[in-house]
Amino acid sequence: MVLDKMIIFHLLLWLCNVVVHAAKVEILPAPQSVIWENDTAIIINPRLLQANTSCPLLEDAFVRTVSAIEKLKWHPFPIDDFNTANGKNIKTSLVHIQVDDATVDLQLGVNESYTLKINTDGINIHAATIWGALHGLVSLQQLIIHTSEDKYVVPLSVTISDFPNFKHRGLMIDSGRNFLTVDSILEQIDIMALSKMNSLHWHLVDSQSWPVALESYPHMIKDAYSNDEVYSKNDLKYIVDYARARGVRVIPEIDMPGHARAGWKQVDPTIVECADAFWTDAAVEPPPGQLNIESEKTYEVISNVYNELSDIFIDDVFHVGNDELQEKCYSAQLLPNNTVTDLLKRYLKKALPIFNKVNHRKLTMWDDVLLSDVSADKIPSNITLQVWHEISGVKNLTSRGYDVVVSLSDFLYLDCGYAGWVTNDPRYVETPENVDFNTGQGGSWCGPYKSYQRIYNFDFTANLTETEKNHVLGAEAALWSEQVDSTVLTTKIWPRTAALAELTWSGNKDSNGHHRGYEFTQRILNFREYLVKLGYGVSPLVPKYCLFNLHACDLYKNPPVY
Repeated sequence: MVLDKMIIFHLLLWLCNVVVHAAKVEILPAPQSVIWENDTAIIINPRLLQANTSCPLLEDAFVRTVSAIEKLKWHPFPIDDFNTANGKNIKTSLVHIQVDDATVDLQLGVNESYTLKINTDGINIHAATIWGALHGLVSLQQLIIHTSEDKYVVPLSVTISDFPNFKHRGLMIDSGRNFLTVDSILEQIDIMALSKMNSLHWHLVDSQSWPVALESYPHMIKDAYSNDEVYSKNDLKYIVDYARARGVRVIPEIDMPGHARAGWKQVDPTIVECADAFWTDAAVEPPPGQLNIESEKTYEVISNVYNELSDIFIDDVFHVGNDELQEKCYSAQLLPNNTVTDLLKRYLKKALPIFNKVNHRKLTMWDDVLLSDVSADKIPSNITLQVWHEISGVKNLTSRGYDVVVSLSDFLYLDCGYAGWVTNDPRYVETPENVDFNTGQGGSWCGPYKSYQRIYNFDFTANLTETEKNHVLGAEAALWSEQVDSTVLTTKIWPRTAALAELTWSGNKDSNGHHRGYEFTQRILNFREYLVKLGYGVSPLVPKYCLFNLHACDLYKNPPVY
């Protein structure tokens, strides 16, 4: 009798464990709140799903969602397959999408919160804005899984209440060093939307090439790499509209007054300094070139370029560079008793009124403008600074009242760790004086490689007061393209940047303040497989054995306590 009771007890315990194990579908980024109801599987036929929205943008997003569910036949690991014989069909295939205000534009700080409820009665998404509703659809797409019985189910009733911790959850791409095709850029936008990232910072041009066709100066594209490596105005508008339809803002960057050679010199060679110098004498990388700050023609060209691009890129934010200004480039231009800092101040005095003529304009600059050797004493407090040098810069600038976006090279530069790219480099020869170069950073100035775990563990608001934290808009991973083009763009970014997506959405700690890197393993490994099933060429993070046997590849048997 006792034995029978023990057997029954253990059987019940096993059944409970199965239910719990099967029920938990980990979506990425982890929502702020997930409540699972311990009832039964909900069977859904995606082909019958319809949305009750009259918003064209949401209608299109809904169609994409349903199409992806059918295409994916998604079944995450390590969820065991389960019998749906006792599952219940959803009572209505009408997905209720309620938006409080459908007129709110997609701009920095827009309300992106949503609530998603799924039970046998139906599927309901409630959001303050369209942009929150889009996130609700993304979560729905990850929650519906496919069984071996060829059924689509949500394992249990679920309620998700969700919102992001940070306004800016960004990725930077660079089409100035190497060209990126339109299709490859659209792919990044797709994956950003799936991971709820909302800001694509596009470094459009640099000293090496000018791939942007402008009506004001059509001959600037003579400095594109080829006629096939040019963005037309229609290309730019299409990318902006495509991103907006997926809740992603596109923030353009024209780097000025440094990193300026290609394109500019086609307008007038006199507005570019040191363009013919050898690069090590005048720049941080080839080719050299900076805008002539003393020339009035410079500001005429800046104004025309900036105004035309402002008509295309509809986001309020425009990034105007201001990094890595080189004193050596201006040595011949300096007036008696003047420094490069004096020139920078003069540039800002003349350029800022041009930039601010655009209505509602919010400017972003690299932190160099205040924190480098060549820096201004101050700039207007409404300019956002993108911090990439040192973590101390975050506190320095926020304590002075500046809003910041954190892109620290030590944690968020995705191009690091691939060795250097300059040619004819004897430092790779194995000699005693080159040992550190080869074995330390491996020839990469910002090595090591930034793994998803390094990204996820980055506390970019550490040691800030609450007031200072309020000035941190978010964080952004940056992929400079000296060694990147469209053939490797996606694999260099994903899935590791999904770690930043969760870090900026709901953080790396649970409600008790415990680090959740241990459980994040399941989410990001599954998210990689999820992207592969959608057809994206993303990098593997582990041998597949580690996916099939969750935590069997952990360095330590027990999860560490952070």
